[in-house]
Amino acid sequence: MAIADLAAYTHLSREDIDALGRELDQVRRDIEGSLGERDAAYIRRTIAFQRVLEVVARGVIACSRSRAAVVAGTAALAFAKSVENMEIGHNVSHGQWDWMNDPEIHSATWEWDMVAVSSQWRYSHNYRHHVLTNVVGVDDDLGFGIMRMTRDEPWQPVHLLQPLRNILLAVIFEWGIALHGIHSERDRLLPDTVRLAEQRAELGRKIVRQVTKDYVLMPALSGKRWRRTLLANASANLGRNLWAYVVIFCGHFPDGAEKFTPDVIERDGRGDWYLHQILSAANFTAGRFLAFASGNLCYQIEHHLFPDLPSNRYAQIAVRVQEICARYGLPYTTGSLARQYFQTLRTIHKLALPDRFLTATSDDAPETASEKKFHDAPWAAPYSPASGRNSVR
Repeated sequence: MAIADLAAYTHLSREDIDALGRELDQVRRDIEGSLGERDAAYIRRTIAFQRVLEVVARGVIACSRSRAAVVAGTAALAFAKSVENMEIGHNVSHGQWDWMNDPEIHSATWEWDMVAVSSQWRYSHNYRHHVLTNVVGVDDDLGFGIMRMTRDEPWQPVHLLQPLRNILLAVIFEWGIALHGIHSERDRLLPDTVRLAEQRAELGRKIVRQVTKDYVLMPALSGKRWRRTLLANASANLGRNLWAYVVIFCGHFPDGAEKFTPDVIERDGRGDWYLHQILSAANFTAGRFLAFASGNLCYQIEHHLFPDLPSNRYAQIAVRVQEICARYGLPYTTGSLARQYFQTLRTIHKLALPDRFLTATSDDAPETASEKKFHDAPWAAPYSPASGRNSVR
């Protein structure tokens, strides 16, 4: 099975886990205490940049006579949509900028530029995923309901299709998020069918607005060049969907992003939650541009530890988190974007097959592990940071 006992898996004592919690709480307090105008200026500049870039891109697409310029405009529009989706929409909806008390940049009011409803996504993502991360049978983001991402999930013949499902999900990622959100609302609101109907109606209205804007209004404003604008909008949305899919999958499904049984939900303290988040996420290496383009979700471990702290601080936080992980003998899963995506694709294609074609088990497979893999290891003794001895893993 997946990890059921965090202490046994990490070889940490109760005192060590509590100490880990206190250290990471201190990281949070330090960052919160230093937030100020520089951070507020960052998000305001980002929003202004995204909006100007989108207007310029749409202008180039509509007015240019050069095919190369149209391609460049479409690429710029795709980038603008990606920034709005990830560095702005995703992070604002996490409440990262609520401390500013700006009603225009607040998790309760921001509505992002895609078909999913922000309020529905906040429940499915902020709670179902971030609190119950990678818990088998509980976290809907673990395979998004259509793919088998751990051997703890019994194989079914339909899983043979998951390589194709993976491609389809990447292409229509914004629609998958929208359906994911309303699915979580159904679980939350049943048997209140009246409120559930209201949520479905809200999703319907959002879909109509988005489809009208991108595929009716904008092309109509382009006059005789409406076909060009229609194709550019569809291409930009596709580019945004593919990029968001790659970033999200590389943060959750490479080797080392562990899975858990529902036992880990019963935690004894804050340290257990932090430990759960460190083990469940994966980073990918990125420079400043790639970090910005990914919404700073190249720091997925830091995002899962502190989802409501501003994303522009994740690089600073990562330095301290890596030091803490090294001191407690904890894994800090990271690698290049290409490496993380390759491992993700390998898992998707491998787990499409029945278990009889696989060699490892759900306790020691590359894509998942459990504390049972250490039971017979001679070095599997409790680890103490005070001793300075790193556990061998």
